[in-house]
Amino acid sequence: MTLHLYNTLTRRKESFEPLETGKVRMYCCGITAYDFCHLGHARTCIVWDTARRYLQWRGYDVNYVQNFTDIDDKILNRARREGTSMEAVSERFIDAYFEDMARLNVKEANAYPRATDSLDGIKRLVCELEKKGYAYEADGDVYYSVRRFDDYGKLSGRKLEDLQAGASGRVDVADSTEPKKKDPFDFALWKSAKPEEPCWESPWGAGRPGWHIECSAMVRDMLGETIDIHTGGSDLVFPHHENEIAQSEAITGKSLARYWLHNGMVKVDGEKMSKSLGNFTTIRELLDRPVDPMAVRLFVLMAQYRKPVDFTDDAIASATNGWQTLKEGLLFGHNYGKELGWDNQSPTPTPSNPLQGEKTIAQQFQEAVDDDLNFAGGLAVLFEVAKGLRREGNILVHQGKTETPASELEQQWRSLVELAEVLGLEAQPEAETEVSTDGLSDGEIEALIQQRAEARKTKNFELSDRIRDDLQAQGITLIDQGGGVTTWHRN
Repeated sequence: MTLHLYNTLTRRKESFEPLETGKVRMYCCGITAYDFCHLGHARTCIVWDTARRYLQWRGYDVNYVQNFTDIDDKILNRARREGTSMEAVSERFIDAYFEDMARLNVKEANAYPRATDSLDGIKRLVCELEKKGYAYEADGDVYYSVRRFDDYGKLSGRKLEDLQAGASGRVDVADSTEPKKKDPFDFALWKSAKPEEPCWESPWGAGRPGWHIECSAMVRDMLGETIDIHTGGSDLVFPHHENEIAQSEAITGKSLARYWLHNGMVKVDGEKMSKSLGNFTTIRELLDRPVDPMAVRLFVLMAQYRKPVDFTDDAIASATNGWQTLKEGLLFGHNYGKELGWDNQSPTPTPSNPLQGEKTIAQQFQEAVDDDLNFAGGLAVLFEVAKGLRREGNILVHQGKTETPASELEQQWRSLVELAEVLGLEAQPEAETEVSTDGLSDGEIEALIQQRAEARKTKNFELSDRIRDDLQAQGITLIDQGGGVTTWHRN
């Protein structure tokens, strides 16, 4: 089976072939650290965390890098409002990012470069662009000359005459008429220092980098001139990723990335999420309602990653119900493994042995997800397994045995746990509560069951029912089976 990915650059699905056999260099544009992460960040981080997990499960050695933008006008504006520093603001929200992502079970990247740690690489790249004639200095500012790069617009598919400087809200509106620019489409690589703003020395005087140049420099410094996969939200296609390509490829003459992957945006009740509409929801606000973090992951993964997704109360309720189904399946081994005679109940994978001509659960899962990271299709496979295990658990409780052989159930459960972990979906058994000292011992329960059996023989059903009800009230469920045998378990 071959993995196929939809490449934004070519606008079609392509078979995935990494630059180096067995290895993947992957970069994800991270957050600008000026506020708590919202649902849009949650979707981006969950989708690309899961893509990385899947690539690793497929056998690739993935070097996954995600940056932090810690130099930005939004960070500076917040620092002014709060009477603090840019460093203090960015540090606080980077810490908050890690807290939120840990709750969503997003694995940490291999590296998290920051703009402030990448200034040497940024200045070096700007110097090279200037020497090659792609950049020009104007009173301490340095701009990229967009018309010098013939392929500008190839990622977004926009023609130069249709482009607007400052798209995505990253450049002030005033910049489009900045008299220092030779062309209104040009964008800043380096900004001269303004009074009372943090700045760094450079060949063009004191200043700070523009937003787009940061990622070009960090990709180059951390992963090389050409990488396998570059990801981010679809709002970054233009101008951010378009500008990254122009900056990087003008210097190297090589493709910046083989595959460009973009996730769709999150809407709230059909509308774009924004603070002005009052529908802006942070990750921590959502999880503190509380909503189970695994239900949030499931909500994200049930949608096609490239399409917009609508966050509604009904949608999160549906995801919560879906998670309960998966959770029951994931905990099947913990709840019933001992009773079924399994040697251990730890979820270590075991090879499955399907019937002749049948596909294993893992093969069905891979076949689905290989089609452009179709996580929803992979989940459909896992839901079928989880529902089957839940059904077998109910049969075991009420009839004392399962319809499917215990060894086969064990293989299904271990496959379910392994593949759910690929999607970052993990269930932990609830901590067992200690039985109080005044509770019934096993011997006392067996004695009462024997007393009930004698009562039933003499047709004293009133006593028989009272014993059963008293045990039920103390958390003991009796299961009457054929041949006069009664089994029991603690609820």
